[in-house]
Amino acid sequence: RSNEIRINMAAAEEHNRPLFDGLSNVSVADNIPVEGEITIPVPSQSQDDDSSTLDEPVKDTIMRDVKAVGKKFVHVLFPKKSSALLRDWDLWGPLILCVSLALMLQGGFTNSKKDDGGPQFAEVFVIIWFGAVVITLNSKLLGGTLSFFQSLCVLGYCIMPLTVAMVVCRLIFLGSSGKVGFAFRFVVVVTSFGWSTFASTAFLADSQPPNRKALAVYPIFLFYFVIGWMVLTFVPSSK
Repeated sequence: RSNEIRINMAAAEEHNRPLFDGLSNVSVADNIPVEGEITIPVPSQSQDDDSSTLDEPVKDTIMRDVKAVGKKFVHVLFPKKSSALLRDWDLWGPLILCVSLALMLQGGFTNSKKDDGGPQFAEVFVIIWFGAVVITLNSKLLGGTLSFFQSLCVLGYCIMPLTVAMVVCRLIFLGSSGKVGFAFRFVVVVTSFGWSTFASTAFLADSQPPNRKALAVYPIFLFYFVIGWMVLTFVPSSK
């Protein structure tokens, strides 16, 4: 009977012994090579640190912005469905185009120094910026998915064909101001108007619900029509 009790106690102690008990007493001989190495992973620099421009020279920053504006002009010249113009929006291009167009439209000087082109310059600014804001608000009310400044960016950059048309009309005035000159100006302005409208709708139309695209495109049509009309009817005061 006592032997059975000893056997049961020994079995219980063996059962309760930890699984890895005794491994601390195991030693590894010095002549056995141990392969591998232990390394501590070092966190790599984040992308924000790599793309930081705080230490970038001013020249590089300016050149990068100029290239970005140039790429957006290319998107307007060759309209296609691309998110680059919408994703990397800016207002530098629209500001440059607006100032250039306003300066060229203020060429009609009067004898009164008080009225030297002021109304024309202010008129262009009001029409472009106020008109773009109204179109953007209309787009948002119709359920558009673009942000406020993305819409302003697209509408502003798409003025470029009409600005180019204004430059061409100025050159035509240097050569001829008769019916032939008007015919050339008419063709140039109509082509630029169509180009501006097509380019803007290529970027903005898809952001509208399918059943409301016409309501969003119609104000854009009027917006560029008014600007095109100012370019077509402009006549220098010297003529």
